[in-house]
Amino acid sequence: MSLRLMAVHAHPDDEASKGGATCAKYAAQGVEVLVVTCTGGERGTVLNPQFTGPVPTTMAQTTALRRDEMAAAAAALGVRQQWLGFVDSGLPEGDPVPPLPPGCFAAVPLEQATAALVEVVREFRPHVMTTYDPSGGYPHPDHVRTHEVGLAAYHAAGDGDQFVEAGPPWQVTKLYYDVTFSSERIGALHTALTVAGLASPFEGWLRRPRPPATTRVECAPFFGARDAALRAHASQVDPAGIFFAMPRDLEAQVWPYEEFALARSHVMTTTPEDDLFAGIGDDQ
Repeated sequence: MSLRLMAVHAHPDDEASKGGATCAKYAAQGVEVLVVTCTGGERGTVLNPQFTGPVPTTMAQTTALRRDEMAAAAAALGVRQQWLGFVDSGLPEGDPVPPLPPGCFAAVPLEQATAALVEVVREFRPHVMTTYDPSGGYPHPDHVRTHEVGLAAYHAAGDGDQFVEAGPPWQVTKLYYDVTFSSERIGALHTALTVAGLASPFEGWLRRPRPPATTRVECAPFFGARDAALRAHASQVDPAGIFFAMPRDLEAQVWPYEEFALARSHVMTTTPEDDLFAGIGDDQ
């Protein structure tokens, strides 16, 4: 059986920082992996202080830059990537918070965005989907909407009475939420850095509540692919920033995993798991 994994993300670069090594591992094992990027990241700004390329001054230039970066990141992970076609909402800031831009991803009707993702699900027919928990991982409107759309599409794709025009129904077997920084991971990384006499950027995170994980995928051999994908997003990711604070050889020793939380399943499985496809048999 050819297994298929779909990772649904809000912006280009999210696929690298959230489950990137896991996607690379499964792709290397012959699993078909599709990253679905809901928006083009058009309203993002250059976040990497070491960025040396031309700084975009228009939304069209930003779109082109981030598409090029996304193509390089997908190649580094060895996965396919598809744009869902919505426009970045930006991160509203101010007091009071300004309204969302008209027509952006977080402002379009939920049914419209869900229909678009259902069509992709029914075409690709994944056995497993990953996306964000209800918090979005952090309170960016596109991340929260990605959760809403991912969950709605998971349920609707298998219902032949919904979105009939989107193709024949396909029931996704399992849905997971990304758990990028669990309490256990933060504690392990902080302790290892401290014991090694290295500065830890995680001390302030230790007392913050973190979502629990049900599933740990061992993927240390693919940390290099994840790093290459992160660096491919050169306008966004600082190579001296938080994602590179942990020496990879030390990380591989103390925390060789990426984590997920099982949110929905149509098969029997027992947690904790070490495989996103646990419980999925040849008859699926």
